[in-house]
Amino acid sequence: MRISLLGGFQLEDEDATLILPAGSQRLLAFLALQGRLVQRQSVAGTLWPVSTEPQASSSLRSALTRLQGSARRSVAATARELALSDDVSVDLWDAQAMARRLLNPTRSSGFGEPGAEAIPPLAADLLPDWYDEWALVEAEDWRQLRLHALEALADRLTAHERFGDATAAALAAVRAEPLRESPRAALIRVHIAEGNPTEALREYSRYGELLALELGVEPTERLRALVGQLWPVTPR
Repeated sequence: MRISLLGGFQLEDEDATLILPAGSQRLLAFLALQGRLVQRQSVAGTLWPVSTEPQASSSLRSALTRLQGSARRSVAATARELALSDDVSVDLWDAQAMARRLLNPTRSSGFGEPGAEAIPPLAADLLPDWYDEWALVEAEDWRQLRLHALEALADRLTAHERFGDATAAALAAVRAEPLRESPRAALIRVHIAEGNPTEALREYSRYGELLALELGVEPTERLRALVGQLWPVTPR
């Protein structure tokens, strides 16, 4: 059984997608994000924060009851605690592990180095269109991790002269946060390494125009220095 949180919620059992009511989806998503045993009272209070304690507890019981058929196996429950069952995997956990391997390449691991296959999961938002506070906090944590990982992946692929994949990784980071400078720098480094100075300068100019329009500021001195060698005069 597998829970997907990246790009939207989904529960699959042997490649069949299980349809769940909204309350049960929120319960499984919350337990997946916690990744541990959680007190029932804490689960109820977090998922139904504006309800009274008895009402929240009742809503939790209803969410559990509506996990019918094979979906019921996704939760391990005791009288006081809830967690995902041990045989449930979560796409976010795999993507987080991949991101951390990219950011800690010297750490010993039994896994090979992530490559282009890491781009799709790292490019995906966590539970888009979910506005619960607990989900938004986790989504921001994932956003920061994946942006750093995509930038690291772009640099690694560039070093291996896999310029097409490096460009895809850098562009995924740019799309996730268009005003962030470090993904733009990663993309410009790809263009420079590939021998495409005009592409690098075009990307720098495009970013500078965006910053001026949205924030009224210029790129940093660090980014100007990156393209300065390509321009006969230091760009402004």
